[in-house]
Amino acid sequence: MLHRTIFFYVIVFILAAACPLGAFGEETVPVPGTVVTAPAAVVTTPIEVARPLLKRETLNGDYELAWSDEFNSDKLDTAVWDYRNETKFWSTGTDKNVSVSGGYLHIALKKEKTGKSDYSAGGIVAKRLFRYGYYEISAKLPPGKGWHTSIFLTAHRAEITGSRQQIDLCENDSIDPKLFFVNLHTWKPMHRIFDSKRVKGPDLSQDFHVFGCEFTPQKVRYFQDGELVATFDADKMVHDDQSVYITCYAAPLGKTFHVDDEKLPTELAVDWVRFYEKKK
Repeated sequence: MLHRTIFFYVIVFILAAACPLGAFGEETVPVPGTVVTAPAAVVTTPIEVARPLLKRETLNGDYELAWSDEFNSDKLDTAVWDYRNETKFWSTGTDKNVSVSGGYLHIALKKEKTGKSDYSAGGIVAKRLFRYGYYEISAKLPPGKGWHTSIFLTAHRAEITGSRQQIDLCENDSIDPKLFFVNLHTWKPMHRIFDSKRVKGPDLSQDFHVFGCEFTPQKVRYFQDGELVATFDADKMVHDDQSVYITCYAAPLGKTFHVDDEKLPTELAVDWVRFYEKKK
């Protein structure tokens, strides 16, 4: 009996040594943005997994990365982006408030006299025009009331002649860091709001969150951290090309009556901007 037991364990050992890890099943290929969990026996230390893209099955098709800015240089790539410097409500945007360092885009928000404004802010607009696909922006919003963050898609060219849609992935008034809006509206021949939804969730000023949008000829679907939060019909309008806008301004919106100066200076921080197209 003892000889049979020893023979059994010898055979098991030989089979285990001959078969490499994973040979008993198909190879697992990570999909961008999904968390692949290994068997408990294999994982010995926690691994930090980058946030988002969402699970492949939540999108309407098979997508591949077509364009991105990961902000890994030491300055804004002005061949890719334009500054958005305007006076809006209580602040004026400036070039100097936009910087890139440490793998992030920083849009500084300050209390300082800038033109006729008491506050300075800023924003950027992608030079490239896009159309159908999946968009996502990873961002950490500013704390303290008084700031309106806008992450949206619309035309960046005067020659656009269609309905000029605007797709808002995130409209947040920092007086309530746990609330943002997603919207779908057009600007031609007149301004018209087609759909809008309030989205409640975690504090957007405490960590980076990913705001996503899938734009197809039929639908606009909005995501936060990979979870579907709204679906609007897109076939009600003529579609145009569009650019990515990322801006933040001091504003009396969302029942905001003044800026929380004790939180200043602060910033809107962006980890990445990505655009995916369906595989051909």
